[in-house]
Amino acid sequence: MSTIKDVARVAGVSIATVSRVINNGPKVGDKTRARVFSVMQELGYTPNANARALVTQTSTTIGVVIPDLTDPFFASLANGVDKVARANNMQLLLSTSLLTAESEMQAINLLLERRCDAFVVHSKKLTDEQLIDLAQRVPGLVLIDRQIEAIKHKCVWLDNAEGGRIAARHLDSLQHENFACITSKYQIDDPAVRLNGFAKELTQLGHHLPTDLTIAAEPNQQGGEIATQQLIAKKKPFSALFVYNDAMAIGAISTLEDNGIRVPGDVSVIGFDDVLLSRYSRPKLTTLNYPIEEMAQHAAELALFNRDKPNTQASNDNFIYLPRLVKRESTAAYRK
Repeated sequence: MSTIKDVARVAGVSIATVSRVINNGPKVGDKTRARVFSVMQELGYTPNANARALVTQTSTTIGVVIPDLTDPFFASLANGVDKVARANNMQLLLSTSLLTAESEMQAINLLLERRCDAFVVHSKKLTDEQLIDLAQRVPGLVLIDRQIEAIKHKCVWLDNAEGGRIAARHLDSLQHENFACITSKYQIDDPAVRLNGFAKELTQLGHHLPTDLTIAAEPNQQGGEIATQQLIAKKKPFSALFVYNDAMAIGAISTLEDNGIRVPGDVSVIGFDDVLLSRYSRPKLTTLNYPIEEMAQHAAELALFNRDKPNTQASNDNFIYLPRLVKRESTAAYRK
């Protein structure tokens, strides 16, 4: 394997000159630069990213911490960060966690060990205090899908409560009166905040969400199927169903249809996230658009800005996004 010394010897220049060429440094003529690159290609020399980081004091990677590689939502999040990485001639470094504080910290530490100095973190289990401490020590750390007031300039998040309220208003506008809800069983903020926004808005509109018609399950398609079976087994009427995410909503639709309950003829179903699959379900899913890819791009750009200008805040404002209702085919006016 060729080394930087080999490149310098064959090109007839010093090691320092090769280093300046690799790191796009000044004081290197065009002819010399071209000769060094030609020799690097001839010898098959690839600069070591960690060594380069030691010289430039910046990494060639942007990191992202997500809990689930298989979830389309988190795939979109990672894709948003990757777009920013590619636009800056950098590589994406992915670190996965489980929904535990220990695994989230391990995932973050892995990025730090790889000398990654700009990364986007999806964390639901680390405490505010732990994340504030990390953000103070690592300028390029940005949180996504979480808001902490003390470091709000490093948080990019969605108003989940407003998403619940929008869903309630939509179903009310279709004259529905009997409601049910499927939520995630995980003890994190998003499910509780969405459900609370939905239930409170229903109350404001003169409706009621029965507690026994709110079922928690795994936040995937199978979880939606199981929760819907439980709702049907209760033999209590409902014509409108608000579901925590699109995967669960698609599972719910499948189970309703399998039991002879038409969607939206008998029950209107509304999801959350607007993942790609929601456009191709049958019927096509009405949902709340969660602009996670756009948010991830914003978060990655913010991470790079904070890394490069650690003493300059991009803004004192909250980087808050709002969900948007996407009307498709799974909701319709209630037929009395």
